[in-house]
Amino acid sequence: MSDAHPKIKGTVAMLKNVAACMATMERLRDRGGGRPGLGVFYGHSGYGKTYAAIYVQNKTNAARVEVGDSWTRKVFLEKLCLELGVEPKGTIAALVDRAVETLLDDDRPLIIDEADKLVDKGMIELVRQLQEESGAPILLLGEEKLPSKLEKVERVHNRVLVWEPAQPCDLADARSLARLVSPIEISDELLDRVRAASSGRARRIVVNLDLLTEHARNNGLKALSGDDFHGDFYTGAAPRPRGA
Repeated sequence: MSDAHPKIKGTVAMLKNVAACMATMERLRDRGGGRPGLGVFYGHSGYGKTYAAIYVQNKTNAARVEVGDSWTRKVFLEKLCLELGVEPKGTIAALVDRAVETLLDDDRPLIIDEADKLVDKGMIELVRQLQEESGAPILLLGEEKLPSKLEKVERVHNRVLVWEPAQPCDLADARSLARLVSPIEISDELLDRVRAASSGRARRIVVNLDLLTEHARNNGLKALSGDDFHGDFYTGAAPRPRGA
């Protein structure tokens, strides 16, 4: 599932995870000769990893692919070639050669989202090959267990230069999101309740900010404090079974 919330797509809130993702890519781009070129940005769903990656993509002209559940090696390479503007035809070996040549010629970084799926399907060696042959910085995005999954693939694990964990949103991040998505003024006390109820997950925070905005509009308020809202927040928890 994408971490980017539809309401904030195409806009930027400089959350800490956005800055951390950008710094990770810069370390890969500025690395010295002979140093490995893979980076891993990982964390729980909803922390805003994809949102951060889109920001990095726009700032660095990186190619970005988001791996699908049903992808094979060939589909992955075809999607990558399309992203690179290369005709996606030929054998797997031919597609690798085209992708490598284009990454070399264009001097572009590569971001691979949902990289866990490549590990789970035994396809992550393709990424190592792409990185080694092109020298391009490659940033892998994935869930919290991605580092432990990569640890089992020694030839890939040994080529990771940067391991960067995405962090839950803090109060400053909640303020940034509120300024971006809500026209009302929300007190720090209430924002911190939103952050806690949302487990620091940016996607849930935005949903709860929408809830507060609607509450304010329905009650003719232009600002909300902790005393102005006593309802339930969205937590992502599944509903309990109903009684007979």
